[in-house]
Amino acid sequence: MTLGRINKLETFGSVDGPGIRFVVFLQGCPMRCKFCHNPETWDFGTKSVNGTENGSFEMSAEDLLKKAVRYKPYWGTDGGITVSGGEPLAQIDFMIEFFEAAKAAGVHTCIDTSGVTFRSTGEQFAKFERLMKSTDLLLVDIKHIDADAHKELTGHSNENIIEFFRYLDRIQKPIWIRHVLVPGISDNDEALTRTRDFIRTLSNVKRVEVLPYHAFALSKYQELGIDYALKDTQTPSAERVKNANEILETAKYTGWESSRP
Repeated sequence: MTLGRINKLETFGSVDGPGIRFVVFLQGCPMRCKFCHNPETWDFGTKSVNGTENGSFEMSAEDLLKKAVRYKPYWGTDGGITVSGGEPLAQIDFMIEFFEAAKAAGVHTCIDTSGVTFRSTGEQFAKFERLMKSTDLLLVDIKHIDADAHKELTGHSNENIIEFFRYLDRIQKPIWIRHVLVPGISDNDEALTRTRDFIRTLSNVKRVEVLPYHAFALSKYQELGIDYALKDTQTPSAERVKNANEILETAKYTGWESSRP
């Protein structure tokens, strides 16, 4: 039995996949995205970066599933469980146990991930393959299409993330793509066009969403004593959001409207 370290639970998530979702936010993430909304989930242990308790706790897959299915009557035909973070794939052993149990119970499973931990060979890849057998859907970010800009934005390059997208396409695993539109970083037509061209190469995309940047998490950074690099960055205008949606052709990806088999 592998215990998962969990930051928090949300019982009625409505923006984390189809329908109403039971959302599990796992603790720990190797990336440090400048626009991250959940800096309290970065560290893998019980302490935040400033040394205070982060409120995380451990739970077995069995106990977590028992808690989740109490809310099954509210899910309807489309809902289920989404695991987010942090980076859920950083706790892949727990994810395998949890999702295999969830699928055995007839639950729709979804992972909200950056793909940063993906490896295409060895034991780690074998674990990914096993996990994908019990995963119905993934919400995957394209944080920046350019490798250097991606590293500047997140602290990591994107080569293995691009490889992750290719792998999911090969196995025909349904994905929703999310792209945070950040003025001065990802909100430029050249990067958006490159992102569109990459998405066009994938045949498993059911939805593409443009998420306008905002600084709602600023208070969290202040409480944790973390410098917020984008504090002077404004929310993109409605015109720029419309432009991004047009370039990324978000209107043509309608498979999400019937995401359940």
